[in-house]
This record gives sequence, structure tokens and C-alpha cells, in this order.
Amino acid sequence: MHTHDVDEELVAAVAEVARTRCRGDNHTMAAAARAADGRIVTGVNAYHFTGGPCAELVVVGTAAAQGAYGLRTIVAVGDRDRGVVPPCGRCRQALLDYFPALEVVVPTPGGRPPRGYR
Repeated sequence: MHTHDVDEELVAAVAEVARTRCRGDNHTMAAAARAADGRIVTGVNAYHFTGGPCAELVVVGTAAAQGAYGLRTIVAVGDRDRGVVPPCGRCRQALLDYFPALEVVVPTPGGRPPRGYR
């Protein structure tokens, strides 16, 4: 297992989106990705009883719409102070297919968020 330094700015950005933009049951997760050019792209999930896209997939689409095709790192955070949440199986597969070298921030053992996350 490889451990890398966590992109603290990325985690802080997505935590802010989760805190301020995830309201109600339709938007409960936020995600942020660091593009190859250094910018941060954010998004929230769009829950719908038919499925709806997860926050990670919204970020992939938003990044493409903004011309940020090379993503380096991604992280998702739940609303209501749930902290960093690993991607679901569908998102893991899509992220692997689109960005095979993508680094994904996940909680540390014991469910704690990465170092530096409040």
C-alpha cells in the first residue's frame, strides 16, 4: 500500500462545498478534483429515485465542460460533517476507465479523515 501526502487544499475546498452547498436530500455529497493544470473542480451529487449521478461523476462532467480533461486527484465528502467518503463501485469503475492514474483520497484506517481535515 502506498501512502501519499494528502492535497489539503483540495480536501478543504470540498469540505466547504459539502458544508455550504449540500442542502436537503437531493444533494448530500460533494466532490472535488485537482486538474493537471492545478485548478480545482467541484460538484455535488444529484440524487433521484432513478439513480442520479454521484458527486464524483458530476465533477468529471464539470471538468470536461471547463476544459480540464486531465484529473490528478479526487475526493468526496458527505454533508452533515460525515467527512471523507470513498467512491461507490460505479464511480470507482468510471474513474478508473477515464483516469487510470487518478489518486483518490479515502479515509484512513478506523474511518478517520486524512491528516489535516477538520
